[in-house]
Amino acid sequence: MATVDSYSTAGGKRYRVRYRTPDRRQTDKRGFKTKRDAQAFASTVEVEMMRGEYVPPGLGRITVSEFGPQWLSRKETDLKPSAYKSIETAWRVHVCPRWGTTRLADITLDSVERWIADLGRSGKGATVVIRAYGVLAGVLDSAVKAKRLAKNPARGVENLPRKQRKSHVYLSHTEVHELADASGQHRVLVFVLAYCGVRWGEAIGLRVRHLDLLRKRLNIVDNAVQVDNQIHVGTPKSHKSRAVPVPAFLVEELARLCIGKDRDDLVFSGRNGDYLRRSVSSTGWFTRAVATSGVPRLTPHDLRHTAASLSISAGVNVKALQRMLGHASAAMTLDVYADLFDDDLDAVAVALDRAMSAQVVGRSWADQPTDTEIGVEKKP
Repeated sequence: MATVDSYSTAGGKRYRVRYRTPDRRQTDKRGFKTKRDAQAFASTVEVEMMRGEYVPPGLGRITVSEFGPQWLSRKETDLKPSAYKSIETAWRVHVCPRWGTTRLADITLDSVERWIADLGRSGKGATVVIRAYGVLAGVLDSAVKAKRLAKNPARGVENLPRKQRKSHVYLSHTEVHELADASGQHRVLVFVLAYCGVRWGEAIGLRVRHLDLLRKRLNIVDNAVQVDNQIHVGTPKSHKSRAVPVPAFLVEELARLCIGKDRDDLVFSGRNGDYLRRSVSSTGWFTRAVATSGVPRLTPHDLRHTAASLSISAGVNVKALQRMLGHASAAMTLDVYADLFDDDLDAVAVALDRAMSAQVVGRSWADQPTDTEIGVEKKP
């Protein structure tokens, strides 16, 4: 049972709460200016201990910079290199400089919301702000699990910015061929990106043994991601391998490209048979090909969107498209490419019109009662 007693200080009367922790150790918290505040704290402590939610105040006195690296270390093990790089950057650039010297127990919801607002006012984009907040909230979630905090003070913020989805760039069949023709030795790679919908890392990770040209399939097993000029090879984004269909015209192109290569050789290799590096800046082959062909400005990843667009235009089933792209669900495919289904909205109107016509047989719009006939008085 917690007890409250008073004591004198140079600044006046203060109150102290004495109580025993769950391990039966005697402790206290002092400095309350009113007896009401001390009693409220005592009641809260007793309820937390009854619920098994009590956290010794001393455990929350560790700073964010002391506790955060433990969380980062676990993330480095759990995440793919590209994903870890983004959160490590957010930690180093935005989270640690602001919160590094702050004790876990001293962080409040209000201070987190003010930090988010400051990031926005400084010109940081929604993606940067959301990622930085996610890192701080993740660190504090870990502190709760470690019993250093009773609850996460960063959860429940109301001022996170909203991401504005970037408009997709879609090429026509003709534009894809023009871009491929302008890409020189990378012509077949452009076709694979635009007609198979694989990610860049999945394409450059393809080896000859991954091609099943008799069945017109690409077996997506590896994903080669470039991080800080180093190539990291792992599983595809969903951690699941998948088979991707190949159009007949592209089967012949791929077969010619593999002539003279061993089963373990890369299909799209760079110098000395190593992984092909991503085309960057105005000097890259892809940027030059875009300029030469005159197609809309786009990135290699935008060709994945083109593959979705061309597939939907050809009447491909959404479930099959989901499997081809490697999305987690068909709902995700529909959400990402909702703008490609505008014709379905028109189909809704047509279907409703047909249903109405079938039910209201022999009645034209000229037969509808006027406002006067149904007792509605028109206003002057």
